[in-house]
Amino acid sequence: MSDVPDLQQLRVAIERVDEELLDALRRRMDLAEDIARAKLAAASPIRDQRREDLLLRRIRAAAMARQLDPHEVERLYRFIMEMSVARQQALVTTLDTTPLRVAYPGVEGSYSHLTAHKRYGGRPGGVLLTGFDTPRDAVDALRQGEVDLALLPIENTTAGAMYETYDALAEEGITVISELVGQVQHRLLGLPGAKREALRIVRSHPQALLQCEAWLREQLPWVLQLPELDTGGAAQRVREGNDPTVAAIASDSAAQRFGLEVLARDLQGASADFTRFLEVAREATPLPADVPCKTSLLMVLENRPGTLSKALLVLAEHGVNLARLESRPLPGTPWAYRFFLDLEGHAASAPIEAVLQSLRPYTTSMRLLGTYPRVELPPG
Repeated sequence: MSDVPDLQQLRVAIERVDEELLDALRRRMDLAEDIARAKLAAASPIRDQRREDLLLRRIRAAAMARQLDPHEVERLYRFIMEMSVARQQALVTTLDTTPLRVAYPGVEGSYSHLTAHKRYGGRPGGVLLTGFDTPRDAVDALRQGEVDLALLPIENTTAGAMYETYDALAEEGITVISELVGQVQHRLLGLPGAKREALRIVRSHPQALLQCEAWLREQLPWVLQLPELDTGGAAQRVREGNDPTVAAIASDSAAQRFGLEVLARDLQGASADFTRFLEVAREATPLPADVPCKTSLLMVLENRPGTLSKALLVLAEHGVNLARLESRPLPGTPWAYRFFLDLEGHAASAPIEAVLQSLRPYTTSMRLLGTYPRVELPPG
């Protein structure tokens, strides 16, 4: 009976392995906190879905090499990954310098994410970026206090207004505090080895499809164009779908992030393409009166003939330049509209104050969306 394993010794051995596992798990959680600090400094989101997917793929292969059940090991690692994310999120609440929480529409690799990364990266105290499906979702998170700011694309020099953002701005309890302008450089992205002539579907945000409409019509007239919530998400769908006949229009960053190949560049032609973003908060930011700025206004006009022309005449009478005018349907009221105006000048200046006072007789409602520093379009 000497060859029969000693049960007590085996239990002791398992306990030692358990201790080693727990020590390794503790080291992993400590590393997760270090990663959280690095992400906050670099303005990167806490969750990295592509990184998590790649990790699970590697873990499954490693489990099989060790003759372990890959599905059970994956389940275990999903729990461990959730523990790591929870540890990183808990760290954020304990820091002496609270990181800025910023919402943006889209996933990592989208133009909104790239603009946020450029805007907030390196900020003292760090930045916690969170992507949302739509501008309205980002604004809802802001209004509910889940984030401190929302960065929203509002218009593009090629495709025009982004109506989802205008509709989101109509929500109460938010104010515009800043504007940014970023250049857009679209790429056609496909799976490694994919051929342009074999493409059948191109996915992207509707704005990106519009911006590249002429190129698509000339170079790929046979493809089906499918809209996505954002450019980064389109690239992610191409990667996950693993179909060489499907491509996305997105950024170089999205190509690197999702392991895609650039099939074509400069899809917008020779002219530079820019997107304007608005930074939105719950409270206004003090702004000196002598700073060149814009004032954004939302109003609903009375339904009388000539009201809009009379309202616009008010601006001319007071020497206020109208930088932009956009209309959107008024929900629940057929054939009625609310108007978004960008006026050049400070809301506290005499001309703007006079305009606001003179406009009131023509409106059923009017709300100041914010006064913020004006950004000039970059040259080229």
